[in-house]
Amino acid sequence: MKFLIFLLAMTLSTASYTQKNFEEDTFPTSSGDLNITFIGHGTLMFQWDGKVIHVDPVMREADYSQMPKADLILVTHEHPDHLDTNALRKILKDNTKVVMTQACYDMLEDPGSMDIKVMANGDEWNFDSVDIKTIPAYNMVHKRPNGGFYHPKGRGNGYILDFGGERVLVAGDTENIPEIKALKDIDIAFLPMNLPYTMTPEMVADAAKAFKPDILYPYHYGSTDTGELIKLMNGVDGVQVRVRQLQ
Repeated sequence: MKFLIFLLAMTLSTASYTQKNFEEDTFPTSSGDLNITFIGHGTLMFQWDGKVIHVDPVMREADYSQMPKADLILVTHEHPDHLDTNALRKILKDNTKVVMTQACYDMLEDPGSMDIKVMANGDEWNFDSVDIKTIPAYNMVHKRPNGGFYHPKGRGNGYILDFGGERVLVAGDTENIPEIKALKDIDIAFLPMNLPYTMTPEMVADAAKAFKPDILYPYHYGSTDTGELIKLMNGVDGVQVRVRQLQ
């Protein structure tokens, strides 16, 4: 019995340690530091100016009962590796705002229990000094076996967040679409890179060379070789590629 209790305690301790072992980067802004926590896959957490913002929280990437409660939650689209109502409910506070697409909202069994704002492509909104703009996220090339796109145009959002002048793009599940390539003044960009659902390294490089974010994070990259992107971006002035654990 003592051995079982010891084993359980060690298991809980290891789980707690693993939960806290996420990579983080910090950036200065005009209103204090922006801290980015790289949870995994398409899942991120931003902390800035006393606020906690979760992006696509899902239980497969973290135990959200142990994560900081959210002031704001952003959901890019309705696929289960991005929309997880169990994870959402574990980080809700009384005043948590949840931003999502109409397709996400339509999938909720009990949307009335959450304070939801539906945003479509091109919408803009200010949340407590964080300016938010949505852009499209969709496929132009990669399709399902039945001929339909993995991410049809109009269903998914990318988000541009302005944290005290530091502009962050979380592109969602998309390809190197014209709307991304036309962006300007993006400081930090998260671009997805895994087949067959989103971009190849060549597509990510094509997009990044067009809008030139100061810092480029490939994310949602699965088993894709991130070294290929680094090679493709070698010699591109003004864009720093950073790879974090976001498989």
